[in-house]
Amino acid sequence: MRRGSIWKRGRPDPLVALYAMDLTIVGCSGSFPGPDSASSCYLVEADGYRMVLDLGNGALGPLQRYIGLDQVDAVCISHLHADHCLDMCSYQVFRTYHPDGPLPSIPVFGPPDTVGRLDRAAGGEAPESMAAKFDFRTLTPGTIEIGPFSVTTRHMNHPVETFGFRISAGGTTLAYSADTGPTGELAELARDADLLLCEASFPETDGLPPNLHLTARQAGEYAGRAGAGELIVTHLVPWNSRDQVTADAASAFPGPVSLAVPGARVSL
Repeated sequence: MRRGSIWKRGRPDPLVALYAMDLTIVGCSGSFPGPDSASSCYLVEADGYRMVLDLGNGALGPLQRYIGLDQVDAVCISHLHADHCLDMCSYQVFRTYHPDGPLPSIPVFGPPDTVGRLDRAAGGEAPESMAAKFDFRTLTPGTIEIGPFSVTTRHMNHPVETFGFRISAGGTTLAYSADTGPTGELAELARDADLLLCEASFPETDGLPPNLHLTARQAGEYAGRAGAGELIVTHLVPWNSRDQVTADAASAFPGPVSLAVPGARVSL
Protein backbone atom coordinates (compact mmCIF):
# COMPACT_ATOMS: atom_id res chain seq x y z
CA MET A 1 0.00 0.00 0.00
CA ARG A 2 1.30 3.42 -0.85
CA ARG A 3 2.09 5.50 2.19
CA GLY A 4 2.56 8.63 0.09
CA SER A 5 0.88 9.57 -3.15
CA ILE A 6 1.22 12.27 -5.78
CA TRP A 7 -2.22 13.75 -5.84
CA LYS A 8 -2.36 17.17 -7.45
CA ARG A 9 -0.52 20.19 -8.76
CA GLY A 10 -0.82 23.84 -7.81
CA ARG A 11 -1.52 25.62 -4.55
CA PRO A 12 -2.82 23.61 -1.60
CA ASP A 13 -6.48 23.53 -0.61
CA PRO A 14 -7.99 22.85 2.82
CA LEU A 15 -7.66 19.07 2.37
CA VAL A 16 -3.94 19.44 3.00
CA ALA A 17 -4.73 19.74 6.72
CA LEU A 18 -5.76 16.06 6.69
CA TYR A 19 -2.16 15.01 6.07
CA ALA A 20 0.81 15.10 8.43
CA MET A 21 3.30 16.37 5.86
CA ASP A 22 3.25 17.57 2.26
CA LEU A 23 6.04 17.64 -0.29
CA THR A 24 5.88 19.79 -3.43
CA ILE A 25 8.39 19.19 -6.21
CA VAL A 26 9.49 22.68 -7.28
CA GLY A 27 12.55 21.72 -9.34
CA CYS A 28 14.07 18.31 -10.04
CA SER A 29 16.49 18.78 -12.94
CA GLY A 30 19.93 17.34 -12.27
CA SER A 31 23.08 19.47 -12.38
CA PHE A 32 21.51 22.27 -14.45
CA PRO A 33 17.99 23.52 -15.22
CA GLY A 34 16.21 21.62 -17.97
CA PRO A 35 13.65 22.87 -20.49
CA ASP A 36 10.80 21.82 -18.18
CA SER A 37 12.30 22.09 -14.72
CA ALA A 38 14.46 24.21 -12.48
CA SER A 39 17.30 22.67 -10.55
CA SER A 40 16.75 21.03 -7.17
CA CYS A 41 14.14 22.57 -4.90
CA TYR A 42 11.47 20.98 -2.71
CA LEU A 43 8.83 22.53 -0.47
CA VAL A 44 8.01 20.59 2.70
CA GLU A 45 5.02 21.66 4.80
CA ALA A 46 3.49 20.59 8.12
CA ASP A 47 1.27 22.37 10.64
CA GLY A 48 1.39 25.55 8.56
CA TYR A 49 5.21 25.62 8.64
CA ARG A 50 6.95 25.89 5.25
CA MET A 51 10.50 24.69 4.76
CA VAL A 52 12.39 24.90 1.47
CA LEU A 53 14.81 22.05 0.87
CA ASP A 54 17.53 23.26 -1.52
CA LEU A 55 17.14 26.34 -3.73
CA GLY A 56 19.05 25.61 -6.92
CA ASN A 57 19.46 27.79 -9.97
CA GLY A 58 16.16 28.59 -11.65
CA ALA A 59 14.03 27.51 -8.67
CA LEU A 60 13.00 30.84 -7.15
CA GLY A 61 10.62 31.61 -10.02
CA PRO A 62 8.51 28.43 -9.93
CA LEU A 63 8.56 28.37 -6.12
CA GLN A 64 6.21 31.35 -6.31
CA ARG A 65 3.55 29.15 -7.93
CA TYR A 66 3.11 27.29 -4.68
CA ILE A 67 3.93 29.75 -1.91
CA GLY A 68 4.51 33.45 -1.39
CA LEU A 69 8.23 34.06 -1.00
CA ASP A 70 7.48 35.95 2.20
CA GLN A 71 5.86 32.81 3.63
CA VAL A 72 9.02 30.69 3.80
CA ASP A 73 9.86 29.80 7.41
CA ALA A 74 13.23 28.08 6.90
CA VAL A 75 15.64 26.91 4.20
CA CYS A 76 17.86 23.83 4.25
CA ILE A 77 20.79 23.59 1.84
CA SER A 78 22.18 20.09 1.28
CA HIS A 79 25.46 21.24 -0.27
CA LEU A 80 27.07 24.19 -1.98
CA HIS A 81 26.96 23.24 -5.66
CA ALA A 82 25.13 25.85 -7.72
CA ASP A 83 22.24 23.58 -8.68
CA HIS A 84 21.31 23.29 -5.00
CA CYS A 85 21.94 26.75 -3.55
CA LEU A 86 22.46 29.49 -6.14
CA ASP A 87 18.98 31.05 -6.07
CA MET A 88 19.58 32.06 -2.46
CA CYS A 89 21.34 35.06 -4.03
CA SER A 90 18.12 36.18 -5.71
CA TYR A 91 16.08 35.34 -2.65
CA GLN A 92 18.08 37.76 -0.50
CA VAL A 93 17.20 40.52 -3.00
CA PHE A 94 13.50 39.74 -2.52
CA ARG A 95 13.75 39.81 1.25
CA THR A 96 15.96 42.93 1.34
CA TYR A 97 13.98 45.14 -1.06
CA HIS A 98 10.44 43.97 -0.37
CA PRO A 99 7.90 46.80 -0.91
CA ASP A 100 6.85 46.58 2.74
CA GLY A 101 10.43 46.94 3.86
CA PRO A 102 13.15 44.37 4.65
CA LEU A 103 11.67 41.09 5.80
CA PRO A 104 12.71 39.49 9.08
CA SER A 105 15.60 37.06 9.05
CA ILE A 106 14.77 33.37 8.70
CA PRO A 107 17.01 30.40 9.54
CA VAL A 108 19.11 28.90 6.75
CA PHE A 109 20.71 25.54 7.56
CA GLY A 110 23.69 24.52 5.45
CA PRO A 111 27.21 23.10 5.41
CA PRO A 112 30.14 25.07 6.86
CA ASP A 113 30.86 28.34 4.99
CA THR A 114 27.43 28.51 3.37
CA VAL A 115 27.38 32.27 3.92
CA GLY A 116 30.85 32.70 2.38
CA ARG A 117 29.90 30.66 -0.67
CA LEU A 118 26.72 32.66 -1.20
CA ASP A 119 28.46 36.00 -0.64
CA ARG A 120 30.95 35.09 -3.37
CA ALA A 121 28.16 33.94 -5.69
CA ALA A 122 26.28 37.20 -5.12
CA GLY A 123 29.28 39.12 -6.42
CA GLY A 124 30.80 40.46 -3.23
CA GLU A 125 29.83 44.05 -3.98
CA ALA A 126 26.91 44.23 -1.55
CA PRO A 127 27.42 46.56 1.42
CA GLU A 128 26.45 43.74 3.78
CA SER A 129 27.04 40.02 3.91
CA MET A 130 24.06 37.74 3.40
CA ALA A 131 24.54 36.95 7.09
CA ALA A 132 22.77 40.26 7.72
CA LYS A 133 19.71 38.97 5.83
CA PHE A 134 19.51 35.36 7.04
CA ASP A 135 20.22 33.46 10.25
CA PHE A 136 22.81 30.96 8.97
CA ARG A 137 23.19 27.79 11.02
CA THR A 138 25.83 25.16 10.33
CA LEU A 139 24.72 21.59 9.79
CA THR A 140 26.51 18.65 11.38
CA PRO A 141 25.45 14.99 11.38
CA GLY A 142 22.74 14.48 13.98
CA THR A 143 19.15 15.45 14.72
CA ILE A 144 17.71 18.93 15.12
CA GLU A 145 14.22 20.40 15.41
CA ILE A 146 13.08 22.83 12.71
CA GLY A 147 9.54 24.04 13.36
CA PRO A 148 7.34 20.91 13.56
CA PHE A 149 9.99 18.76 11.87
CA SER A 150 12.52 16.44 13.42
CA VAL A 151 15.42 16.57 10.94
CA THR A 152 18.21 14.01 10.97
CA THR A 153 21.22 14.64 8.74
CA ARG A 154 23.97 12.30 7.56
CA HIS A 155 26.97 12.83 5.31
CA MET A 156 26.47 11.64 1.75
CA ASN A 157 29.17 10.53 -0.73
CA HIS A 158 29.84 13.58 -2.92
CA PRO A 159 32.94 15.66 -3.77
CA VAL A 160 31.88 18.50 -1.46
CA GLU A 161 30.44 18.17 2.04
CA THR A 162 26.87 17.07 1.45
CA PHE A 163 24.02 16.23 3.80
CA GLY A 164 21.10 13.91 3.23
CA PHE A 165 17.96 14.63 5.24
CA ARG A 166 15.46 12.51 7.14
CA ILE A 167 12.43 14.68 7.92
CA SER A 168 9.71 13.47 10.26
CA ALA A 169 6.44 15.05 11.40
CA GLY A 170 3.17 13.63 12.67
CA GLY A 171 4.37 10.05 12.50
CA THR A 172 5.45 10.23 8.84
CA THR A 173 8.96 10.37 7.40
CA LEU A 174 10.50 11.70 4.19
CA ALA A 175 14.12 10.87 3.33
CA TYR A 176 16.05 12.95 0.80
CA SER A 177 19.35 11.75 -0.62
CA ALA A 178 20.59 15.10 -1.91
CA ASP A 179 23.49 14.30 -4.28
CA THR A 180 25.45 11.16 -3.52
CA GLY A 181 27.39 8.25 -4.84
CA PRO A 182 26.98 4.82 -3.24
CA THR A 183 26.99 4.93 0.56
CA GLY A 184 25.52 2.84 3.35
CA GLU A 185 24.54 6.08 5.08
CA LEU A 186 21.70 6.48 2.57
CA ALA A 187 20.08 3.19 3.52
CA GLU A 188 20.25 4.16 7.20
CA LEU A 189 18.88 7.63 6.52
CA ALA A 190 15.89 6.15 4.68
CA ARG A 191 15.26 3.23 7.05
CA ASP A 192 11.47 2.53 7.03
CA ALA A 193 10.75 5.99 5.61
CA ASP A 194 7.33 6.49 4.05
CA LEU A 195 9.01 8.07 1.03
CA LEU A 196 12.56 8.17 -0.30
CA LEU A 197 13.27 11.08 -2.64
CA CYS A 198 16.46 9.85 -4.25
CA GLU A 199 18.78 11.19 -6.90
CA ALA A 200 19.62 9.17 -10.03
CA SER A 201 21.83 11.23 -12.29
CA PHE A 202 23.72 8.51 -14.11
CA PRO A 203 22.57 6.06 -16.77
CA GLU A 204 23.36 2.40 -16.27
CA THR A 205 26.68 2.15 -18.11
CA ASP A 206 30.33 1.28 -17.56
CA GLY A 207 33.05 3.77 -16.62
CA LEU A 208 30.98 6.10 -14.45
CA PRO A 209 32.91 8.52 -12.19
CA PRO A 210 33.11 7.12 -8.65
CA ASN A 211 31.71 8.82 -5.56
CA LEU A 212 29.58 11.32 -7.42
CA HIS A 213 26.01 10.19 -8.27
CA LEU A 214 23.72 7.15 -8.38
CA THR A 215 22.05 5.30 -11.21
CA ALA A 216 18.31 4.69 -11.06
CA ARG A 217 18.94 1.01 -10.39
CA GLN A 218 21.09 1.93 -7.39
CA ALA A 219 18.38 4.30 -6.15
CA GLY A 220 15.95 1.39 -6.29
CA GLU A 221 18.37 -0.85 -4.45
CA TYR A 222 18.77 1.67 -1.62
CA ALA A 223 15.00 2.10 -1.34
CA GLY A 224 14.68 -1.67 -1.05
CA ARG A 225 17.48 -2.02 1.51
CA ALA A 226 15.92 0.74 3.59
CA GLY A 227 12.43 -0.73 3.48
CA ALA A 228 11.05 2.58 2.19
CA GLY A 229 7.36 2.67 1.37
CA GLU A 230 7.76 4.54 -1.90
CA LEU A 231 10.52 5.82 -4.18
CA ILE A 232 10.50 9.06 -6.14
CA VAL A 233 13.53 9.43 -8.39
CA THR A 234 14.82 12.98 -8.79
CA HIS A 235 17.86 15.01 -9.94
CA LEU A 236 16.92 13.94 -13.47
CA VAL A 237 19.52 15.01 -16.01
CA PRO A 238 17.64 16.30 -19.08
CA TRP A 239 19.42 14.12 -21.64
CA ASN A 240 18.63 10.83 -19.86
CA SER A 241 15.64 8.76 -20.98
CA ARG A 242 12.85 9.08 -18.41
CA ASP A 243 11.38 5.74 -19.49
CA GLN A 244 14.72 4.03 -18.94
CA VAL A 245 15.21 5.72 -15.56
CA THR A 246 11.79 4.48 -14.45
CA ALA A 247 12.45 0.95 -15.70
CA ASP A 248 15.88 0.78 -14.04
CA ALA A 249 14.54 1.96 -10.67
CA ALA A 250 11.55 -0.39 -10.82
CA SER A 251 13.80 -3.34 -11.65
CA ALA A 252 15.46 -3.02 -8.23
CA PHE A 253 12.58 -1.83 -6.00
CA PRO A 254 9.32 -3.76 -5.60
CA GLY A 255 7.36 -0.83 -4.21
CA PRO A 256 5.78 2.14 -5.97
CA VAL A 257 8.24 4.04 -8.20
CA SER A 258 7.72 7.37 -9.92
CA LEU A 259 9.82 10.17 -11.34
CA ALA A 260 9.80 13.65 -9.86
CA VAL A 261 7.63 16.06 -11.83
CA PRO A 262 7.65 19.83 -11.21
CA GLY A 263 4.42 20.84 -9.51
CA ALA A 264 3.58 17.40 -8.16
CA ARG A 265 2.47 17.30 -4.53
CA VAL A 266 2.93 14.27 -2.32
CA SER A 267 0.80 14.00 0.80
CA LEU A 268 2.02 11.74 3.61
